[in-house]
Amino acid sequence: MTTHQDVPARSAPGTPSEREQQVLDRIERARRRRAKVKEERITLAHGSGGKATQTLIEAIFLEAFRNPLLEPLEDAAELTMNGTRLALTTDSFVVSPLFFPGGNIGDLAINGTVNDLAVSGATPRFLTAGFILEEGFPVADLTRIVDSMRAAAEAAGVSVVTGDTKVVQRGKADGCYINTAGVGLIEYPGTLGVATARPGDAVLVSGPIGEHGVTVLLARGELDIEADLVSDTAPVHGLVAELLASTSGVRAMRDATRGGVATILNEVARAADVAVVVDEDAVPVGTEVRGASELLGIDPLYVACEGRIVVIVDGAEADTALAALRRHPLGEQAAVIGRIKEDPPGLVLLNTVFGGTRICDLLVGDPLPRIC
Repeated sequence: MTTHQDVPARSAPGTPSEREQQVLDRIERARRRRAKVKEERITLAHGSGGKATQTLIEAIFLEAFRNPLLEPLEDAAELTMNGTRLALTTDSFVVSPLFFPGGNIGDLAINGTVNDLAVSGATPRFLTAGFILEEGFPVADLTRIVDSMRAAAEAAGVSVVTGDTKVVQRGKADGCYINTAGVGLIEYPGTLGVATARPGDAVLVSGPIGEHGVTVLLARGELDIEADLVSDTAPVHGLVAELLASTSGVRAMRDATRGGVATILNEVARAADVAVVVDEDAVPVGTEVRGASELLGIDPLYVACEGRIVVIVDGAEADTALAALRRHPLGEQAAVIGRIKEDPPGLVLLNTVFGGTRICDLLVGDPLPRIC
């Protein structure tokens, strides 16, 4: 489920009402509370990219492995070796079904890894590929997956340079899982990161959102819904290169995968201690995605993309950045969807099409498990 909380009306411009201040104080206390996993066992929600995932990462993994390179929790770590800046990322793919309109787990794995490097300001260069295969998995399906990976890697200009294969007993997996790592060269002179967002910045998305998540959900055949949809899975390195070559005002970029655009915006608000204010009617959503989302009772802002990026850019450079995105085929429908403001810090506010304002919180639960 998604979480939307009403924001009480202010008593005067810039001055919180007593009720509003109580709500904000309660949220702030919860936000600063030390992360703790309350569940005794892992649930699907821990893989959703939302609150449960964030808690798991901070309470278990970050607590164990804490170091300056890990703490920013960006899509890739920035490493410097002998004066050369590198980006390193890793990802795992468990999408179900393995084949879906517009792609499969193979090209999804390549594109997802390339994109994590690209939004870190790096030129993707080398990838690894690890396969966990279930006994009885058809060799023809594996060949099809690997062929799509080869084609995707060639299109992105990267090489798969090492890998690993493991086979588990029948019933101990779900056909095929893929783990990847990626290395890229950072030549962009600036520093990118969600913590650098500041009041006055603009928020952009590179195109219509939610297409991958809804496509995968409908491909499972469990719902009597027909839609002419394909996944938006694609490598965004060319789009990012066009953007960075056009303006030095980019603060941060993220690809909107698990948890969708809303999760990224919450990460920005929290990391930079700013408010993110989004205009709902400015967010590009395709007719099919909107219709399917309404039928399913889900919000497209929380649905995964695999070829869309969220960009935080200096407000004075918003038009330049938008034009740069729109020059690339993947960014033809890019849009400015909101602004960074100072108050209330740590929150994402959604100006709805009905004229109200709501808090757009992190995802709770996992309405769309295993979409990447």
